[in-house]
Amino acid sequence: MGKLPGLGARFGTYELLTAFYKDGREDNYVYYSEAMLAGIAAGAVEAFFCAPFELFKLRNQVSSVIPSRPVGPANVAQESFPLLSKLLPGYVPDMRVWSNTMNLLSDLSPKHPDMLGALKQHPWMLTGSGKPPLPSDVQLPSRVISLEGWGALWRGLRPGIARDCVFGGMFFSTWQFIHTALLTWKAVNMNPEPRNIEEAGPVHPFASSVAAGFAGAVAAAASHTFDTAKSRLECTAVPKYIAMERKLLKWKAPGTWIERKTGISPADRNVLFRGIGLRMARSGIASFILAGSYYLVVDYIS
Repeated sequence: MGKLPGLGARFGTYELLTAFYKDGREDNYVYYSEAMLAGIAAGAVEAFFCAPFELFKLRNQVSSVIPSRPVGPANVAQESFPLLSKLLPGYVPDMRVWSNTMNLLSDLSPKHPDMLGALKQHPWMLTGSGKPPLPSDVQLPSRVISLEGWGALWRGLRPGIARDCVFGGMFFSTWQFIHTALLTWKAVNMNPEPRNIEEAGPVHPFASSVAAGFAGAVAAAASHTFDTAKSRLECTAVPKYIAMERKLLKWKAPGTWIERKTGISPADRNVLFRGIGLRMARSGIASFILAGSYYLVVDYIS
């Protein structure tokens, strides 16, 4: 479901921009820089459409390997914190931290007959204690919206835009470079030699598919760090009360300027390239099949 609008937005935006570039030219040649710019714009549009689908897909995948919590603590949390179980589903408070907090407050003059019960009625007082909910607890759209708000559907949008912009720019520019090289090689062996590469005729569909597969692998390698950062962000459930607290306190994300702008956490620096080989293989095979099936359908229709 996510790939349908994503691929449509990617190739539709690219074809629209390249048609604008080629308008008024004698031939239909697209320069490498123009292909890269069109790919970057196409990637940004694709990232916006695919973000909600990728969030639910990734959380469903992660929830299948995360063991479920034992029944005991969940029942205790639900009985002890009834409002918490409704507003922060899947959240298990750290009772040791609560006990320490009550010990510190016990030295003050009592102003409320049931201070602990009063604190339980304010879920935002729970921030900073306990563990965040697991992705398996908030994998359904209704639970994601109720716990994290509508903005969670586009969590990881900045690393997603960076990933798809880099991927789109590298993919289309590399594909255009190889396509031009194949046409040039074909034109050199023709007699008489054509005036431009467009007169050399189309490239063989298999050769173009192989070029697309190679371009997809190169683009996946160039954008893999942003893909890892996006996946890490989507696997973290941040309740909207904590997000509101960060906004009110003007919380500043750690890391360098490029890490803050692209959503990369400094704690993930050692794992950014993990799985790069598998993603290159996946993207290369998918691009090869995508281009090959496209040319096959076009030849069958025509």
